[in-house]
Amino acid sequence: MMGFDVQDIFAVFTAVAVVASILAAAMPFLENDKLGQRMKEVANERERIRKRERAILNSGTDGRISLRQEPKELITNIVDRFKMRDAFTDKETRKKLKQAGYRLEKHVMTYTFARIVGPMAGFAIAAFYIFLVAKPDYPPMVKLFLSLLFAYACYYAPILYLQNQRSKRQASITKAWPDALDLLLICVEAGMTAESGFQKVAAEIGTASVELAEELTILTAELSYLQDRRTAYENIAERTGMEGVRAVMTSLIQAERYGTPLGDAIRVMAEENRALRLTAAEKKAAALPPKLTVPMILFFLPAIFIIVLGPIAVQYFTTH
Repeated sequence: MMGFDVQDIFAVFTAVAVVASILAAAMPFLENDKLGQRMKEVANERERIRKRERAILNSGTDGRISLRQEPKELITNIVDRFKMRDAFTDKETRKKLKQAGYRLEKHVMTYTFARIVGPMAGFAIAAFYIFLVAKPDYPPMVKLFLSLLFAYACYYAPILYLQNQRSKRQASITKAWPDALDLLLICVEAGMTAESGFQKVAAEIGTASVELAEELTILTAELSYLQDRRTAYENIAERTGMEGVRAVMTSLIQAERYGTPLGDAIRVMAEENRALRLTAAEKKAAALPPKLTVPMILFFLPAIFIIVLGPIAVQYFTTH
């Protein structure tokens, strides 16, 4: 067996470094334009709002006209066949889907489809693997129980995924919300209207939070096309599900209703939200010592004991 000399090892490390440099330089070009993609979806949503409100005005009625994208026919047929259209998507579930960024009817159908087909597919895959592939030395009832347990996990997997997406979206909005209020305050004090201010903030805050830029863009569209501005403010509070956003929108509603200056209300709410963000950071910092106790006991203390007592133990065993 031939060994590697120094030149071969140096050549391998050089090749790895060159490949890593090329990948690092090309990575920004290979990544998807997340902000551009989300803004394109928001533009489509704005166009749907415009068409819907125009249709309502032309018809002279107050009914809601659905211009949402229809879900795929296969998913719709399966959901309707099992008569589960409203079983997993009540009002609260639809609200959570909106708060996670899934506001179209196709998203509701996909979620319902995953709740229906997921357990069936999970049970079939688990049973096939346990009974035909792995064949563990378990009784048949235990194998069946394991298959049902995996199907149960697949049943709740969409719920966990939805909660995770909702938490990530709210965390992103919470992080950038005080900065957005500061930008909005500057725009309002410069003489801009609320619509122009939100539109400007949405364009600037996209680098910090794509989710917040998306919500503010939809808010701008609703302020432009809805007959009642109060509805637009209430919609963004419902879509985000955050008390900070709800409090700001309530202040804006009251400011427009009673004619108080918007700048004063936005300034107060910006200070409150910044204080809340600082308080949340302090809570996380205060929670670190208890969380670090177990890792220190498991990893740091044994290493300290080995360093301190190791030489003494070696000396003792060598002399006796």
